[in-house]
Parts: sequence; structure tokens; C-alpha cells
Amino acid sequence: MADKDILLKVENLKMYFSAEKSLLGKTLSSVKAVDNVSFEVEKGKTFGLVGESGCGKTTTGKCILRINKPTAGKIFYKGQDITKMSKHAFRSIQRQIQLIFQDPYGSLDPRQSAGSIIREAILADGKHHSSAEVTKRVNELLETVEMLPEMGARYPHEMSGGQRQRLGIARALACDPELIVCDEPVSALDVSIQAQVINLFKNLQKQLGLTYVFIAHDLAVVRHIADTIGVMYLGHIVEIMDAAEIYSNPVHPYTKALLSAVPITDYYVEKTRNRILLEGEVPSPIHAPKGCPFHPRCIYATEKCKSEIPALTDIGGGHKVACHLCTGATEAKS
Repeated sequence: MADKDILLKVENLKMYFSAEKSLLGKTLSSVKAVDNVSFEVEKGKTFGLVGESGCGKTTTGKCILRINKPTAGKIFYKGQDITKMSKHAFRSIQRQIQLIFQDPYGSLDPRQSAGSIIREAILADGKHHSSAEVTKRVNELLETVEMLPEMGARYPHEMSGGQRQRLGIARALACDPELIVCDEPVSALDVSIQAQVINLFKNLQKQLGLTYVFIAHDLAVVRHIADTIGVMYLGHIVEIMDAAEIYSNPVHPYTKALLSAVPITDYYVEKTRNRILLEGEVPSPIHAPKGCPFHPRCIYATEKCKSEIPALTDIGGGHKVACHLCTGATEAKS
């Protein structure tokens, strides 16, 4: 079996923000937004990152894009550690890593037409382009995201939410990227439009060979687009599995709780389901609990869970879980 072509690899990523400083500037307390996160993304595939608001998903994406400088850890893109690159060196590959925003309207300049927004992204490469070449490319990109070329004359406020998001996708594609970080790209859209945009993402991936890091809080959405899913909780990845396993073989108690909250359209099935209700609130990342970050809300927590952070362990077939109970049961069977 041939080795996987890994485009992106994140190793032990940490991103801490200073929450309180002394008069001398010494950090007294930190927000551990991302704490020891590791995963990899195969070229041409989609890695879905899911979890509750505030769990560190977007911060992880910002570190990949070098918007935030990580506190510790490594991020390899095509085998190169981009965390150690100078700004000048990173600029040479910056266009290959693009971002699609959660709020399409807020990410677009209201004073520019759709064509002007795409044209600006094309010209940002610093190369010489004739006016005819740029116009042709703008029209091609609009058609690629299933919009008429005539839409290039419209301004963002003249477009629907779905059209704005398509424009944001076209702007990202104008840079000829290989990796796109999608930060909740469909959460602000109507359900029917969500399906259309997700299908567009999948079609673009097949046509252009794109690789996605797809950040979302909705497991039902991520399941339809992702090849692999990572579940985050309080800055940690607690489980990584194939998307096909998300409903058939969830292992971590938090993953099971998330799945039980996903609505089912079949009334009779929904009525007989056992909802897993988590007690308490998500702890503050400033005063994160010792040991397993999920233990204060876990009904299976033991003394070991309260004192030791579980390692993300492969339990077979690339399915990884960070849980003393789950990995202990696997070790006992073997």
C-alpha cells in the first residue's frame, strides 16, 4: 500500500493568550485556546474539525494560516514547517493556503463590485496581467462557483447570503490555492442553501483537487463533506475517526453526547432516542481542569481522569481517541 500524500500535518500545536499580566508585564494567567492538538490532512481530502463554540476550532485554523503565531508546536505544509518560516519565505506559499469566512457579508468590501473583489485577488500575485486576461479569469471564476458573469457588476448588498458566500469562494479560488481553511462557511446560510454550497465544495474538490480543513459545530453538515473528522473539546482533540464511523462507532463520551443532539427527521425514531444530557458548563480555558478536560462533565470519570491527561491513542484503523476508559478497554481486549 502506497504511503499517504500528506499535505498538512499539525503536531502538538499550542496557542495560549495572555489573560492577566503583572505591572512588570509578566503573564499571570493564560487562556489555553489550543492545547497540544495534532492531526494530518491527506492531499485532496477534507478534515472536519467540530466542537462547541469556544473549543479552539477557529484558533487552530488561524494558526494554520499564520494569522496567529503558535505558542508551541509545528505545522507542516508540504513537508515544510511554516511556523519557523520568515514572513518573506511564507509569502511565496501564502496564496496556496486560503480562508473562507463564516460571515460572507462581513468579509467583503461593500464599496467594491463582485468583479472588482475577484480582480483584486488575481492581481495580488504581483505578476503582469492584461485587462482582457483578468476579465476572462473573473468570468471563469464566477461560472466555476455557479454564478452568471453578469453578477460581477453587482455589489455585496445586492446579493443573497448564498451568492455572497459563492463570491467569497471565487475570491479564494482566484489565488489558485491547494489548501482552503473553511471557517463555519455554511452556518450563516439557510438550510436549503447550505446543501447547495456543500455540494459546490465537493464538486470543486473533484475538479481542482482541493484540500479542505472544514471547521463547523454541526456534525450533520461535516459528515456530508469530510473524509476524516476530529472532535475538539476545550482546546483538545478528543477523537479522530473516518466520517463513515461517526454514527456507527463513536467512542468518546463527548462525541456520543454531540451525536445525541443531532436532530433526526423521522419522528418515531426521534421520539425513542435517548438524549445524553451533559451536566454543568464548559470549564473556562483560563482555569482548565487538571487531567482529562472533559472529566467534570463525564459520568464515567475516575480518579485517573481527574489527574492525568489521556493521550490521543490509535484504537485501530486510524481511529484515535483520548480517553482513559476507552483506551484501557482496548488494551484489555488485546
